[in-house]
Amino acid sequence: MNSGRLVFSQVMDVLDPKQLSRCLDRYPMPRASRSFSGRDQFLTMAFAQITFREGLRDIEACLRGSRHLYAMGIRGTVTRTNLAYANEYRDWRVFAAVAQVLIRKARRLYGPTDRDLKLNEIVYALDSTTIDLCLSLFPWADFRSTKAAVKIHTMIDLCGSIPVFISITEGSVHDVNILDQILPEPGSIYVMDRGYLDFGRLHRLVSSNAYFVVRAKSNLSFYVLESRPVERSSGLRCDQTIRLKGARSKKLYPTRLRRISFRDPQTGKVLVFLTNHFGLPASTIAALYKNRWHIELFFKWIKQNLRIKVFFGTTENAVKTQIWIAICVYLLVACLKKIHQFPESLGRILQILSVNVFQKDPIDQLLAEFDTTNDMVLNCKQLMLNGF
Repeated sequence: MNSGRLVFSQVMDVLDPKQLSRCLDRYPMPRASRSFSGRDQFLTMAFAQITFREGLRDIEACLRGSRHLYAMGIRGTVTRTNLAYANEYRDWRVFAAVAQVLIRKARRLYGPTDRDLKLNEIVYALDSTTIDLCLSLFPWADFRSTKAAVKIHTMIDLCGSIPVFISITEGSVHDVNILDQILPEPGSIYVMDRGYLDFGRLHRLVSSNAYFVVRAKSNLSFYVLESRPVERSSGLRCDQTIRLKGARSKKLYPTRLRRISFRDPQTGKVLVFLTNHFGLPASTIAALYKNRWHIELFFKWIKQNLRIKVFFGTTENAVKTQIWIAICVYLLVACLKKIHQFPESLGRILQILSVNVFQKDPIDQLLAEFDTTNDMVLNCKQLMLNGF
């Protein structure tokens, strides 16, 4: 029976085709390929990410003679030459714009109820991850004298772990420079590691009526204006109001700071935080920094489940194109999880999709069939009956 739509097409339905067309029209290709459009490129690369393809020949072998191309929405000829040319010459900003469309949709789906910390403020976590490359193949990716790399600078909304800002740069770009590209939202809280400790840039957050929580460096020079009592049994060691002592630091950040010292009861490591938020309890500030690890889980997930460590092209445009489409796939899966209220993890959903892309089952039924949480409940009941 040949009825229904492919699972792959149902996944792609999360993205409005008109919005994809607008993104493609915004950055036209200098010499467009008649046999392989921008839509074909996006669908082919998304297919490669979902099904874990290893290279251009692998993609061509899977799709070149497939009878499902038309049903997938691909109208062009899928060859490794067409795909390599498109990845090299079609502007990567097309797919960055597509990712922004999906980011806005994902943030609408994930609301305040998805936050671990019940705060009125929106909390963002900012960090970067490095992808090592071969210097002889990627000479444009400046990092070290013997190694090339790219950095994915990311800021995620801790409500649902949705990336809201992404910048892909050479590995030599320092993390703190990314603060210049971010437009602060008044009332929001930005949680960062000590690599982002730059008092001039942090003071710009204060001027924008935004808050920050950042780890302090060991050589911080300051003097204490006020000390508040803390509950030492919770791991807190001090909660102080301070001013910077160094001449340059004092000039860059002339206002007060809050310094909180926390000892991790599990590892025994002492962490010192600096913030301009004086209204939250000290324990909440420490919990905010702990929740920053959601961004580390995001980096771990995309590296383990998507193809961003082995690239199909060696040019800067090809690398950025592949990374941006991988991020689009992450956002598509995140939206599907929320739309269908599927309790499984994103990795589990991607695995299900990867082996069923050519099936024609409704996607909500397909996901429900692989719901292991229901199986656990049924198994528990069966054990109780046997025991009885």
